[in-house]
Amino acid sequence: MHVSMTVNGRVAEGEVEARTLLVHFIRENLNLTGTHIGCESSYCGACTVLVDGSTIKSCTMLAVQAEGANVLTIEGLAPDGELHPVQEGFWERHGLQCGFCTPGMIMSAVGLLEQNPNPSEDDIRHGIDGNLCRCTGYHNIVKAIDYAAAKMRGETPEPAEWEVTV
Repeated sequence: MHVSMTVNGRVAEGEVEARTLLVHFIRENLNLTGTHIGCESSYCGACTVLVDGSTIKSCTMLAVQAEGANVLTIEGLAPDGELHPVQEGFWERHGLQCGFCTPGMIMSAVGLLEQNPNPSEDDIRHGIDGNLCRCTGYHNIVKAIDYAAAKMRGETPEPAEWEVTV
């Protein structure tokens, strides 16, 4: 089957089997390997992307279901080489350890902040509850998303607990 969609602002087309998952089309046909394959059962969220502005676990969507859609992957967040505020937040607030869950976690956070630019801590925790991180206690991930929310609102993020202000 022929499939055509816009991925990270560029038209992407290819021939796929009807059963090809979107995650496999992204990784294998487009060579965009930032979208990770974790569980292939929608449990972990490592494969999260935005499809027409909605967060989607790409292991649960067929590539043909994305026909004509606008898909955003982790590679599309920094097209000009500057980090997206969520990526910057993960850097500044140490929101990752091994990094395997990070692309999916970041994409979920981007989707959350597009819907809710001023989330509470509970909103953030609920917004990423479909993403599993096996390394952290989520504390710094929440702080990273809070940092990004402030940046996206044009505010200066609160200093981290370890930053000394004089």
